[in-house]
Amino acid sequence: MTSFGVNAFREVGWNPTFKVQGQVFHRIGSLLPETATDLAFLQIYFIADNNQQADARIGIIPENDSSQHNHPRRDIIMILQQMLHETNSYVRSFKYALENKTSSDFIIVIDADKRPQGEHERRYNSPASNEFSVIVSGDQHNRRDIVIESRGSGLRRISETHRSYDAMQYPLLFPDGEDGYHFGILQNGSTLKTVSCRAFYAYLLMVHEGAFNHLHRSRQLFYQFIVDMAAKMESERLCYIRLNQTKFCCDSYIHFHDALRNDADPPNARCAYYLQCSQAVHNTCTRGRKTR
Repeated sequence: MTSFGVNAFREVGWNPTFKVQGQVFHRIGSLLPETATDLAFLQIYFIADNNQQADARIGIIPENDSSQHNHPRRDIIMILQQMLHETNSYVRSFKYALENKTSSDFIIVIDADKRPQGEHERRYNSPASNEFSVIVSGDQHNRRDIVIESRGSGLRRISETHRSYDAMQYPLLFPDGEDGYHFGILQNGSTLKTVSCRAFYAYLLMVHEGAFNHLHRSRQLFYQFIVDMAAKMESERLCYIRLNQTKFCCDSYIHFHDALRNDADPPNARCAYYLQCSQAVHNTCTRGRKTR
């Protein structure tokens, strides 16, 4: 449903690792294409004919990934896309919005924090219908919400802390549209402390007794998911440091005071963010190195 933006390294021959360098981000476009032949990502779900949907999915697979021994199986693609139409809450909600729209110029907003009434915040539920809003273009929405326009507008970046970030990029890993990590997940037995990004994905990836973890059977897609979530953890750590500079007493750092004492422009001096020692060492060690 979303595009995966990253500088990936592809090596010749078989390689069991997925390598990226730099920033990882997800972007989403409009529900409907400008022309009938310009279909991509989320727009493919709204092709009326199932065979044409399958053709569109096969057509976007790079030629070097569809060799004679690795050619996409049309019958499997048909089964998977039928499953997503029947079970995926996002696909069903988008289709409902298109079928019941009251204006040709509208946008769909997926709230970053809203939970279904009567459901506990710690449960990892798929989104309910009241978590989607169909509003007229131009109305206000939250900065972290996912905003999808009916047509045009190019690509919009999705916040990595939005609960829909994982399910919209990996529908085969989360076929029901289950929530990913977000800021509102509380720890068991606590009404104040929230679950960290690292703890959430450590639990998700853990092999639990008596339960089948399908993520570990996803091959190359699993490798990409692991790297993607590792980048999310790093981004969350840096975001926390940026938003909590006062807790680290950054204004008492000697070089900061020296800059002000030497007639440096205060607004410019405050543009820099100070990292914790552990984070600074980590960034120095990984600078320029590929993430696997």
